[in-house]
Amino acid sequence: MSEVMEKIKQAKVEYKSEVKPTWCPGCGDYGVLAAFIRALGEMKIPTHKLSIVSGIGCSSRFPHFVRGYNLHTVHGRALPVALGVKIANPEIEVFVVGGDGDGFAIGGGHIPHVARRNPDMVYIILDNAIYGLTKGQVSPTSTLTMTTTTTPYGAIEPPINPVMLLLAYGATFVARGFSSNTKQLTQLIIEATRHKGFAAIHVISPCPTFNMEITFDFVREKVVEIPPEHDPTNKLKAFELAMAQDKIYTGIFYREERPTFESNLEKIISKFDGAIDEAVKKERLEKLFDQFA
Repeated sequence: MSEVMEKIKQAKVEYKSEVKPTWCPGCGDYGVLAAFIRALGEMKIPTHKLSIVSGIGCSSRFPHFVRGYNLHTVHGRALPVALGVKIANPEIEVFVVGGDGDGFAIGGGHIPHVARRNPDMVYIILDNAIYGLTKGQVSPTSTLTMTTTTTPYGAIEPPINPVMLLLAYGATFVARGFSSNTKQLTQLIIEATRHKGFAAIHVISPCPTFNMEITFDFVREKVVEIPPEHDPTNKLKAFELAMAQDKIYTGIFYREERPTFESNLEKIISKFDGAIDEAVKKERLEKLFDQFA
């Protein structure tokens, strides 16, 4: 067995939970899970310092399949819950996993505010351009004229561009991957995790059951890796790549360094160190807990 295969095998043993994935056969999400497990193995993140938070949807089943302190929350609310986890314990590596509907429909209002706060966590968006869990309704990223159960005469709204939105909102790390290219996706997850700030990875993850337009073959014909000479600090160029119509670029579009939400919060908290007696703090905290007991 090769060294690479041995590492993958070991990562599966350490990070895969006993719960078997329940996605449809051929679902792109399997590839994302494989890349994620491999990335964890490369980074050697202890499971007690790992938290995966998700919303609702096919991709939001993700936390069940990985060992860690994970939360399967409510529709569209994974980001604020994850922010709470990170604030409560900044030492934990926090990952948010969700789909295009969970992220850009009901949960779309949370993205700009999490992006501007810049917490040190990774948001992985598994985009199948359809509502798969509820059996095939049009989503924010469905193509124009797509026929679904909610658009029997074809969709009349153009799809949103997730990468452009993430760039415009101010995410400090923006990338795109394809679920079939697990090697590249593994590296993107590693790079996003090592980045200090809000890192978002848009992953094209085709649904072979309900989306007959954005198929694996369709995506393979259009996918092109971002040229190596691209400067990821050039936001205007990143927008240009994101706006491409004839190609689907994958790789790192943009990254910048700026203070994280936790570091800014810590500066405020440090001003009050010693200002309140520890016994008083404990008493106040116990009274607060008693209200919800």
